[in-house]
Amino acid sequence: MTQAQLIRSVTQTLIDHVDELTALDQAIGDGDHGLNMRRGALAIQAKLDELAGQSLNDALRTMGMTCMSTIGGSSGPVFGTLMVTLAKELPAAPTAPDLARGIEASIAALTRLGKAEVGQKTLLDVLAPVQHVLASGGENMVARVRQCANDSAQATAAMDAIKGRASFLGDRALGHVDPGSRSMALIIGAVCDSL
Repeated sequence: MTQAQLIRSVTQTLIDHVDELTALDQAIGDGDHGLNMRRGALAIQAKLDELAGQSLNDALRTMGMTCMSTIGGSSGPVFGTLMVTLAKELPAAPTAPDLARGIEASIAALTRLGKAEVGQKTLLDVLAPVQHVLASGGENMVARVRQCANDSAQATAAMDAIKGRASFLGDRALGHVDPGSRSMALIIGAVCDSL
């Protein structure tokens, strides 16, 4: 699969799940997460010809900057920072240990950005477990990463919301999956399916 096909697959996955992401955010946020993620995905798809000719690092940087300029709310800076940090950290042909180090650096950058930590019902609760799977090595890495991302996103339903709009709901946020975590799991799943 080419880089452009991978990018199209990931962005199309977000577009295809706009209603699910919107419903998740309507339950504990302001209801615009799905629409914002679709807006960013469409903006990235509009640059597919440009991205196809770029190195992985330049493509990640371009997509990160596109997210920052097109996705509303906190998701733009969050997903943009994630990609820009990966662009800085990853080699041209990353291995699982490289990805683990890149995600670790991204978690640190996102923690600085949002003052959030693992365990506070955010996409960090998907990134950190996935990072551990990548760092651990072993067989069936792709399947294990996909499963970890999905399970970790689902596990946010049992977490107290400490950051973001959901934190104002207190116990009423319990039982609801964090929309950003679900988006992260969808992205990781689409990447895994493309490998």
